[in-house]
Amino acid sequence: MNAKIRQRRPAFDRDQGIALAQALFHQRGFDAVSLSDLTGAMDIKPPSFYAAYGSKAALFEKAMLRYASEKALPLDKLLTRDRPPADALTDLLVNAALQYGGDRTMRGCMITEGMRADDSVARNTAEKLGDVGIQTIRRYLVEVCPENAHTLADYLQITLRGLSAAACSGMSVEQLKEAAEFAGKMISREFEAREANPNS
Repeated sequence: MNAKIRQRRPAFDRDQGIALAQALFHQRGFDAVSLSDLTGAMDIKPPSFYAAYGSKAALFEKAMLRYASEKALPLDKLLTRDRPPADALTDLLVNAALQYGGDRTMRGCMITEGMRADDSVARNTAEKLGDVGIQTIRRYLVEVCPENAHTLADYLQITLRGLSAAACSGMSVEQLKEAAEFAGKMISREFEAREANPNS
């Protein structure tokens, strides 16, 4: 028989699609990734995309959850009560610097940068996910430094977001690490000052 046997197209892998979307969103940001970018990377048509994920914003949430499960800073291991708080917090910042600047193409924190999205659904989702980490840090600080927990938490949040933004702007991982270490020294001085003047 000369009839050509038609080859069946491989089944679409939704999890692989999420991985591809995660890379695109991380590299470019939510707003800069179009539907055609996503369907092109996945080699599917728009109807199949909507059937699989519902919307671009819904896929963004799945991609951020995947990012959080793989790339989230290990707060439970870094912020432990068996070590000096200043050391733990410095390690947190240094780990963030190394992670945010360690990849040439996927820079910064995907969730932090997602908070800048123009799309309100995507932005709110990123804010909720980001808040989980910040609240973990706040709870830790309330335990180890209740007098100044909220100010320190704000300082850490600002520093982490600044490291992410600087990484996205192209700052080298060495510079990011040095900045994180310097911020850690400021935190250490704060704890030292409180130990020297416990009633202040």
